[in-house]
Amino acid sequence: MVEDDIIKDENVSTAEEELLLPRDVLLSAGIHIGTRIKTKCMEQFIYRVRPDGLFVLDVKKTDERIRTAAKFIARFEPSTVAAAAARLYAHEPVRRFCELTGAIPVIGRFVPGLLSNPLYPNRIDPNILIVSDPRADSQAVKEASLVGVPVVALCSTDNDFSGVDLVIPTNNKGRRALAVIYWLLARQVLRERGELAPDKDPPLTIEDFEAKISKEEEV
Repeated sequence: MVEDDIIKDENVSTAEEELLLPRDVLLSAGIHIGTRIKTKCMEQFIYRVRPDGLFVLDVKKTDERIRTAAKFIARFEPSTVAAAAARLYAHEPVRRFCELTGAIPVIGRFVPGLLSNPLYPNRIDPNILIVSDPRADSQAVKEASLVGVPVVALCSTDNDFSGVDLVIPTNNKGRRALAVIYWLLARQVLRERGELAPDKDPPLTIEDFEAKISKEEEV
């Protein structure tokens, strides 16, 4: 698994480091809220289980993985990074992430053959793929694995790691949570590339990343 190579420097403790955003901001966005299902893969990222049965993710580990993923993504030319979002709440965060970082957005239904069919006229050939949910974006993950493209995935407590090379543990279904995670990831990628100073934020806000969904669209 590529993850073993990617996270070499993750063994360095971040206990004394500040989180990328204040803990209360992360918690208010619900990035730590998982589901009532826990896979064996995700056990290492789970902090506790709430009385209502929801598993809670460790925000410190989420923070660590955002940093690690950003370092990895920053190794690639922007135009060779693709980000997929099948879930409705992930559309705007991914669109904004790509706007800031120069990545290729793949929003909505993932057309079979987009990565794997050399005869498909709109085929893309990225060097890395980011997915918002390995289950919702399963076709993208399958094709990336088929052609040898590493996958960075936002995973909740109910996801498994099949076809995934680097996991960012987070609530991957919440509107605000997705906005915060993609904003942070974009900021870190830009900082790792040297395109943004370590103490500066990108021109787009977390609110800009948040999905604006009408009630009709939610149905």
